[in-house]
Formats: sequence, structure tokens, C-alpha cells
Amino acid sequence: MSEKKISQNIDDYRRLIEIARDLASTLDLDALLYRIVKVASEIANAEEASILLFDEVTRQLHFQVATNMDPNMRGVDVPLEGSIAGWILTNRKPVRIGDVRDDARYFSGVENATSYATQSILGVPLITKDKVVGVLEVLNKREGHFSEVDEELLLVLGAQAAVAIENTRLFQQSDLISEFVHELRTPLASLSTATYLLLRPEISSQQHEQIVNNIHSETLRLNALASSFLDLSRLESGRVHFHYKKVNIEPIFQTCCEIMQSKAAENNIEIKTDIKKDLPELEADPDKIKQVLLNLVSNAVKYNKPGGTVTLRATKEDEQIRIEVEDTGYGIPAEAMPHLFKKFFRVRETESKAAGTGLGLSITKQIVQGHKGTISVKSKPSEGTTFIIHLPLRASRD
Repeated sequence: MSEKKISQNIDDYRRLIEIARDLASTLDLDALLYRIVKVASEIANAEEASILLFDEVTRQLHFQVATNMDPNMRGVDVPLEGSIAGWILTNRKPVRIGDVRDDARYFSGVENATSYATQSILGVPLITKDKVVGVLEVLNKREGHFSEVDEELLLVLGAQAAVAIENTRLFQQSDLISEFVHELRTPLASLSTATYLLLRPEISSQQHEQIVNNIHSETLRLNALASSFLDLSRLESGRVHFHYKKVNIEPIFQTCCEIMQSKAAENNIEIKTDIKKDLPELEADPDKIKQVLLNLVSNAVKYNKPGGTVTLRATKEDEQIRIEVEDTGYGIPAEAMPHLFKKFFRVRETESKAAGTGLGLSITKQIVQGHKGTISVKSKPSEGTTFIIHLPLRASRD
């Protein structure tokens, strides 16, 4: 081996030592994954690198992050059977292939979805404490073929990455679980009190009916809280992936209006839409965008005044779509504004007006940020509130 090559290998190992410290200090999963693929492509001298995470529930791999690849790659599911990544994960062994088309395990679905041509590939499993969390791949060696040294370097990086990914997930989940348990105490206390009262012989039939209604209400709240908690947990741990498509905002607006119409009619609230002509399509996950808008419209209806209005607007701003959900409701006090998107936060002044989990806006923000967009809010007490979302027309290539 030449002195130049030896020097390069030493530099690469030194870089791995440095990145180990860097990864250990990062608790933002998306930022962590991007750092891993960036380093992987550099040390392997590859055109691209990507991480596929394993979902134990669906038993599938999906692309979570990649360097400079087509945005359609994010969220593409890769089967365990009939794919190179699936073989790596199942067998817990690295793979080096000079030409993927000569390998029967090659899964062409990714190339079909992204139009990115893969020639050579080196992939390693991400394993920590005997648990496989995913696969790290580098694609298309810039010069020559992926070597044994490349494989060794990627295995070291993969081992570091797996520990960092799992630690980040555990940190996020433990933090969320502790908050969740805290939030469970109130409805559980209500249920405990209600069941105790039901056993008392002196309560009237009217009181009995009221207590049963309270139990039903708290049970529904617990169910909603559990569902929202699972949604948020999957979003924060990176186990939710977005399926990007060309999306037209108008039909999503119409669907949300139709779903919320009966609830709005109860208080004579009008839901209107205002969409600029020739509004372009954007690349997004239509189901997730619908979830965001439904949550915002639902809040706008719940916290509105009788006879009020809710307006959904969409316009183009530079290379973004600007979406507004405006209501004429009670508004939000200035002191509550900095806390709106925090988990389990509910505005004290309007908390009694409608039931809620305090997780809806946290989930909304996670979805918007997952699309590399932004969400903000402006409000005046007694006049109303407007949530403003900016979504890029083209999905991020990060």
C-alpha cells in the first residue's frame, strides 16, 4: 500500500474518532442521520450515501435520509425479501457489489421512484446491543471499486451510528413517556373517583347517569391521548416516513371543510376557502398535509365564537406555498403564545371550552418540519387566531 493511501486511511480513522464524539452529543435524530450519511460518503469516496431504518411494526425498511438524492427516495419502502438492504439487515452482514444489476437481490423500486441509477453499492447493518436498527449504504464509488478498507471504515461508522440512533430514540421516548404518564394522572384520577361514587348506595339515578357520562368522556379522552401519543412518538423517533407526491391543495381544503362541516354547523360557524388561481402543485405527503389541516381547522371550529367564520387560504410565495387557517374566535393570550407547540400544553383561558389532548399542535409542527416547512401563529385576544404554514414547492434534498 502506498504512503499516500496509508496516510488517507489514518485520516479516515481519525475522522471516525472525531465523529464518534460528535454523534454522541447530538439528540436531534434528523440532524444526526444527515451527519452520518455525509461522513459515510466522504470516507468511502462515494457519490451518495443513505440510511434505511427498520420499522419493527410493519417489518419493513424505509429510506429516512440521503445525501443529495431525489426527494422521492425518502419514504420509499424496501422489502426485506428481494432487496440488498433487506438481505443485509436479515443476515446482519455487510455487502459489496460492483454492479447491482448482476445481483439477484437488487430491488429496482428505488431507482424507478427516483430515476437515480445505482451502479456499485456497499452496505452495512446498523447493530446495537444485538438489535438491528437499519442499514447504512454508500453508492457508486467515484474511482475504482469499494474495497475491504472501505467496508471496515463503514462498519466502524455503522456501529457508532447505531448506538447514537438508539440513544437518541430512547432519550426522546423516555422524555415523552414521562410527560405522558404525568398527563394520564388527571383522567385516571377522575375515573377512580367516578367508579368509587358509583358504588355509593346514596347516589340518585340522575347522579348515576351523570357519572357514567363522565366516565365515557374521560375514556374517549384517554383513547385520543393514547393515539396522539403514539403519533407523536413515531414522528419524533423518525419511524414515520413521508410518501411524497404531486399535491393539489384545493381538494385537500375541500375534504377538510366537508369533514368539519357538521361540527361547525352546531354553532353556526361558516368555513370558507380562498385559493389563488393557478396555484402550483407541491411535493408533499397528501395524507400528512390533510392531518395538519384537519387539526388546525378542528381547533379553529372548537375555539370559535357562535356565528363565527373559519377561512382557509393558499397562495404562492417565491418557491413556497403559504397556507393560512384563520378563525374569528377567542384568540390566544400573549403569555401563552411561546408555549403553543409544546407537548400537552393547553391554553388555560379556553381549556374548558373544548376537550383536547394538548398534542395536536406538537404533531402538526413535527409534520410541517418533516416537510422542511415552517409554522407560525398570530393572534389577538377576542378577535381570532391565524396559523400560517410555509411549505416548499419541491421536497428537500437533505
